[in-house]
Amino acid sequence: MRVLLVGAGGVGTAITRIAARRDFFDHFVVADYDLARAEAAVAALDDSAGRFTARRIDASDQAAVAALLTEERCDVLLNATDPRFVMPLFEAALAAESHYMDMAMSLSRPHPALPYAECGVKLGDEQFARAEAWEKSGRLALVGMGVEPGLSDVFARYAADELFDEIEEIGIRDGANLTVEGHDFAPSFNIWTTIEECLNPPVVWERERGWFTTEPFSEPEVFDFPDGIGPVECVNVEHEEVLLVPRWVDARRVTFKYGLGEDFIGKLKTLHALGLDSTEPVTVRGADGAPVRVSPRDVVAACLPDPATLGERMSGKTCAGTWVKGTKDGRAREVYLYHVVDNRWSMREYGSQAVVWQTAVNPVVALELMAGGVWARAGVLGPEAFAPRPFLDLLTAYGSPWGVREQG
Repeated sequence: MRVLLVGAGGVGTAITRIAARRDFFDHFVVADYDLARAEAAVAALDDSAGRFTARRIDASDQAAVAALLTEERCDVLLNATDPRFVMPLFEAALAAESHYMDMAMSLSRPHPALPYAECGVKLGDEQFARAEAWEKSGRLALVGMGVEPGLSDVFARYAADELFDEIEEIGIRDGANLTVEGHDFAPSFNIWTTIEECLNPPVVWERERGWFTTEPFSEPEVFDFPDGIGPVECVNVEHEEVLLVPRWVDARRVTFKYGLGEDFIGKLKTLHALGLDSTEPVTVRGADGAPVRVSPRDVVAACLPDPATLGERMSGKTCAGTWVKGTKDGRAREVYLYHVVDNRWSMREYGSQAVVWQTAVNPVVALELMAGGVWARAGVLGPEAFAPRPFLDLLTAYGSPWGVREQG
């Protein structure tokens, strides 16, 4: 297998460090708009066999990406950029007759009149609209294959296959007790994506209603996370699992709730009130007095520390998981399937902070399953479309076990 990895930021760099310890692939081309960043990711590896090379690419240039895939004879494009670049990369892979994988799906657009009641364009709609073309190509576009979405979706399918006869609700619950020394506000993941998913109308699925939206930060609940993290207040947030899980798993209700914390929610609301969450460029004066067009959200991102650089100052654990409620053998059952990463461990073992490492390990596991023909289908498919047990077994073999906790 030859892989084109687009994006050499925190998650992309962690992907290279995890993949470097595996032997399922022949070559990784690590490409980024900033060639120096791609070169740094490759230089940091113990790669005497020359399995990694760096290239420059503009992820928005569909034709250039397709040409690079062809030139490098890549079997799959792994997208480690932010969601703005999903569609050009997705289409480039199809044009080059390569497989495709991402960790976040095509962007949503709120309903113009009823944003907090009805869906507009949903996450992934643009990709699923191209499913027939992918099926005809015989290639796989595996979408939403990070940790959330990704591993959380695998948990949902595993629960349906092995733990429940009927499922009332599937709820993704994400929480952490991470702190960053020296920073009052330092998000542990890409702030551009965090603003997008937290301030957009959250989507909920119910069998009787289908997909609908609600107010941001709605339906707060306190969820008790394992491994010493403890109780964290979680709220509704827009996320891909709610759009993916119901396509392959039968459940009455599907939700996603994120443990953000009161302070973080307050800052996001302030950004929104000031218009600093906007992606529409505004005109400002540059240092030389000349007008410059800039996106307020990009300015916010530029003012905050790069999440990939926070590992040395970070402490605590992050937990991603799927809570499932239903029946088994005629009895009520409630479980939480989860994956916890301790920042101290991920920094010691890989030099990557916990959140980016937890995101990065899952696409590498999926690539290995694709390379071995274990996960092999054509079309635009989520993780739920595949047998979960091989994935979970291989994740454990990577040295990162998962758990199941009976609730109540």
